[in-house]
Amino acid sequence: MQTLVDLQRWIYGSITAYLSVFSDTGDWLTLGTVLPLGIVFGAVHALTPGHGKTVLASYLVGSRLAVAKSLAVAGTLATTHVASAVLLALVGAPLLSRTIAGAGRSDVLEDISRGLVALIGLWLVIRALRGRQHLHGEGLMVGFVAGLVPCPLTLFVMFFALSRGVPEAGLTFALAMLIGICLTLGTVALAVTLGRNYVAGWIERHGKSVERLARALDALAGALLIIIGVSALL
Repeated sequence: MQTLVDLQRWIYGSITAYLSVFSDTGDWLTLGTVLPLGIVFGAVHALTPGHGKTVLASYLVGSRLAVAKSLAVAGTLATTHVASAVLLALVGAPLLSRTIAGAGRSDVLEDISRGLVALIGLWLVIRALRGRQHLHGEGLMVGFVAGLVPCPLTLFVMFFALSRGVPEAGLTFALAMLIGICLTLGTVALAVTLGRNYVAGWIERHGKSVERLARALDALAGALLIIIGVSALL
């Protein structure tokens, strides 16, 4: 974790330097050469707490989604995570906390997201007990809800770029970081889905009920989401 914290400091310092150089020179070629580094920044940043990895993994454990749809959920989460920060920086600055401890956060959006995550968890538990099927598009909804918590690195980049009068550079960096965040969350989704499928296959080969296992995992996922949402609110 300390290594990740040190990497975070390096990322923030590097982005500040690059954006400062661009605001002084306006050289798009220079900015373009560091965009691959922006992808790395996003991927590393997504390894730190607060990017929906726990919510994503908890939901996918209990879902029956194929690999492609699991990756779509991860992509939806990442896109909403970055887009909410971009929109907040551009049009919703008054929602941001003004305290030092809460810099780069939106308490309103975070509380909405946490409350909705807990409600989704409650729905999963009820559905598991009643044996109902998954709703069409449910995974994308979960990804959207979990992604409502704005990405702090994207907020930092956008506000710094706006302060230097180069919002286009901030948007470009945000896009690069989105790719990196997608890579990290996609890896989480892939690992959880393949692991879940392996366990389900093993259970089926040994003559056990996959349907019963699916309902149990659904209930477990719901319980985890309730715990995550409620504990974050408290």
